[in-house]
Amino acid sequence: MNEDSNNRIVDPNLDEQESSLDKTLRPQTLDEFVGQDLIKANLNIAMQAARNRTEPIEHALLYGPPGLGKTTLSHIIAKEMGGNLRVTTGPAIEKSGDLAAILTNLEDGDILFIDEIHRLNRVVEEVLYSAMEDFVLDIVIGKGPSARTLRLDVPRFTLLGATTKISKVSSPLRDRFGHHFNLEFYEDDHIKQIVKRASTILNVSIEDDCSAEIAKRARRTPRIANRILKRVRDFAEVKNNSLIDNNVVHETLKMLDIDHLGLDSVDRKILLTIVDKFQGGPVGLNTIAAATNEEMDAVEDVYEPFLLQLGFLNRTSRGRIVTNQAYKHLNRKKDGALL
Repeated sequence: MNEDSNNRIVDPNLDEQESSLDKTLRPQTLDEFVGQDLIKANLNIAMQAARNRTEPIEHALLYGPPGLGKTTLSHIIAKEMGGNLRVTTGPAIEKSGDLAAILTNLEDGDILFIDEIHRLNRVVEEVLYSAMEDFVLDIVIGKGPSARTLRLDVPRFTLLGATTKISKVSSPLRDRFGHHFNLEFYEDDHIKQIVKRASTILNVSIEDDCSAEIAKRARRTPRIANRILKRVRDFAEVKNNSLIDNNVVHETLKMLDIDHLGLDSVDRKILLTIVDKFQGGPVGLNTIAAATNEEMDAVEDVYEPFLLQLGFLNRTSRGRIVTNQAYKHLNRKKDGALL
């Protein structure tokens, strides 16, 4: 039951097929949202102050790795501020006219959530500046000497931008957000609470030690924890009369090929490729991608971050190097031989 690289259980990105169930498991209020305590405290104050002044909350930029709750927080903000939520993505807004159509259909106090905001077209981005600052749209009509600017008022809305690549958000756009919230990886205790909450929603019973085991292998990411829980539930229903115990959890994780640190077959393939073919590195990203038959962007953006977080991989000016910790985990010596 190995997952291929396009359908990995530990991939933090949201699969379209699971989006409906993902929405079901989302917390609905800030009190239900587990973890990210500093962000929640700041959001609480910002929303309370805005409500007291009967104003929309300031524009906010949410950034961090996928699967940590950026979209969930946007839904919570909209609900607690009493505004409608309009969801779109940076690539979907191709022209300034697309942006104008979205903004003019909002009402005062509504929330516009733009995911992947770093991928906004630069022309669209420049039109967005005046909407964020002055709640007006300056639309250029026509071309050449006959071109003229039409100014449209837009409702007093809140823009929530989300990105996994904060460095690719331009400085002018970044500076127009009043709040910057950096979502970080969760502690295992928080992931355990998330698993327990999800199990209640899914109407399955799970012991503390079982939820702790799932949390340990979830790469400190709620989306992955929920995904593993769903697979454990399926296994329990088929093999163990819907009872989730330690044996069911361990058997499921064994079938999914997820080890005790949360690494799967693709992670190990990347590490072993560097160890066996390139003597542990340094080796360039292009070479790793070619040798593992993976996309270069996928290696850099999806696989590497967790390996770096574990301290199994180092990035240097000469290329990627496998660390001593990784050798130990892989049960290998420096010469590639088994320990």
